[in-house]
Amino acid sequence: MDLTSASNLLSNNVKILKSEASKTAYQGVLIAISSILIATCLVSFYVNNSISLENLWTAQKNNIALWILDVIPFVFGIWGQHSSSIMAYQAGALIFDQTQELRNRTIDLEKHTNHVSTHDLLTDLPNRALFYDRVARAIASANPHNSQLSILLIEIENFKDVYDTLGRNSSDHILKQISIRLQGASAESDSVAKIDGNVFGILISNSADLSEAEQLAKHIQKAMEAPFVIDRLQVGMHANIGIVHFPGHGEDVDTLVQKAGVALHIAQKSAKGYALYELSFDKHTPLRLTLMSELRRAIEKNDLALFYQPKVSIQTNELYGAEALARWNHPTHGFIAPDEFIPMAERTRMIKQLTQWVLKRAFRDCATWHEQGIDIKISVNLSTRDLHDPDLPDLIAGIAAATGIKPEWIILEITESAVMNEPENALAIINRLHDMGYQFSIDDFGTGYSSLAYLKRLPLAELKIDKSFVMDLMNSENDVAIVKAIINLAHNLGLYVTAEGVETNAILEKLKEYNCDIAQGYYLSKPLPVTEFNNWVKKSKAPACPALKSNTLISGAMEKYQSEISR
Repeated sequence: MDLTSASNLLSNNVKILKSEASKTAYQGVLIAISSILIATCLVSFYVNNSISLENLWTAQKNNIALWILDVIPFVFGIWGQHSSSIMAYQAGALIFDQTQELRNRTIDLEKHTNHVSTHDLLTDLPNRALFYDRVARAIASANPHNSQLSILLIEIENFKDVYDTLGRNSSDHILKQISIRLQGASAESDSVAKIDGNVFGILISNSADLSEAEQLAKHIQKAMEAPFVIDRLQVGMHANIGIVHFPGHGEDVDTLVQKAGVALHIAQKSAKGYALYELSFDKHTPLRLTLMSELRRAIEKNDLALFYQPKVSIQTNELYGAEALARWNHPTHGFIAPDEFIPMAERTRMIKQLTQWVLKRAFRDCATWHEQGIDIKISVNLSTRDLHDPDLPDLIAGIAAATGIKPEWIILEITESAVMNEPENALAIINRLHDMGYQFSIDDFGTGYSSLAYLKRLPLAELKIDKSFVMDLMNSENDVAIVKAIINLAHNLGLYVTAEGVETNAILEKLKEYNCDIAQGYYLSKPLPVTEFNNWVKKSKAPACPALKSNTLISGAMEKYQSEISR
């Protein structure tokens, strides 16, 4: 508000207040005149015992007190006017001052509200909204000049432990110290922001060298090395940092921050504590989101395929069984690897439907082969979620009844990690299925938790050596020692041993030398669809397995193996 406007406002307020005060003054004068008339009438009546104009005039002329009383209304009126003018001006000025103060307070409140909406209350750093806005502005500024910028997301890894141990006040104090250290480590202190509870962000704009971001990450790690002192207690804090670059990793704020979050997740597992985003890190691309919904439809429409990889007795060269493996040939994206869609099914809780589909197909095919006189065992994989599904035994019982298979024809493959995740619940499911007659195999042995305490409690029939130990058997003494130890351990526990990843005849001969029972791998055969698997069985010699002398299927092969192990 300018000076002229303020003067006009004050003048108007004074006029309004003065007119109100003048009305009151006039009322006072009228009351005073009325009092004089009443007093004159009383004097006239008291002196002359009557009230007349002549007596009133005589009273006024002869009574000095009435003279003085006559003057009072004029004095009161003049003084009232003067006082009302002063009071009106003062009141107007007071109202103006209070109005201006209120307006200033309103402006300050608006500024504070705007600041709070864009800054973190605890650290006074820019919050997520302001950080995103600054990144968007930096991108808009960088585009015309083909400039580069970088974003760092910093997460305080052990902050929750500190919060749970020391409480809110101490953890808040640590966050303040961390924010100060980050501002000190960054060349531009205003580029640091607090994104979330224990997550900070740093924007490096107009970066001439993309390695500057990694250098800053190292400076931050070094800044965090000094302990934080809280109530005489020294606390060590650890930071993980995800790094992305514009425009290489994205061209908008949301994409850059999302990919920085992916890099941050990788940094949590990195020894360096920081990671630069790579495309291979990201498991949450739009394609994957599409595949999640399409996988459900593929299961419902029976668009998946079940392949079988033969398992051959090493000592007799006879077919022992086959492992059922789900395959997905997408009509648009082609072959989708099991390592991609099976974890996807586990994350989206579709694994139950996928397992049910595999069990139905595998049990049906197994029943068909046994009707044809082909006495083999079919191995079916169970996931971690399957082993914690209390309905699994009933589901398998229903499928078995519908397909007409016998439990001894099936081997259910489980992993060590699946058992070790809530082991008591998993053991309860496993024991129920074992009581129904199903046998179990530990898959990928040696790559999980390898808890012998739980291994001895499992009702196992088979132990499978992971292919990572088998494929380099001819070149690694360590792998030789591991394979021998696993075979001896399994035989001492009364279990068969299956070696996965048999790629050459030399490996097959080595396994035979170590008394391994069963081989599985590309040297024998790759996974085959049902028709090709049937053709493989019918041939007198399997083309992928020159060492296989005969494809004669031995009925009761399991009993023979058990007698061999017992000897």
